[in-house]
Amino acid sequence: MNELGNAEKQEVGRWANNRVENSHLPFGRRERAMQRFRQMKTLQKFASVHANVHNHFSLERHLIDRQTYRERRSAALAEWQALVS
Repeated sequence: MNELGNAEKQEVGRWANNRVENSHLPFGRRERAMQRFRQMKTLQKFASVHANVHNHFSLERHLIDRQTYRERRSAALAEWQALVS
């Protein structure tokens, strides 16, 4: 690093690989969910339905104000009820 002139850019320290560990979080979440199912087939059926519902209702509340969130949530619920019935 000294020969290249990048010594000051090198990240060293106790938590230097924290970005790498955080990138594996979705896999850990998925593996925890898999422990509840005895058969892979039932997990796949649940996961496909759950993914559709989660994508429909996940509105990322932290990015928008409360009024907009409530309007979008109501619209999503109305659309969901129209699809189900």
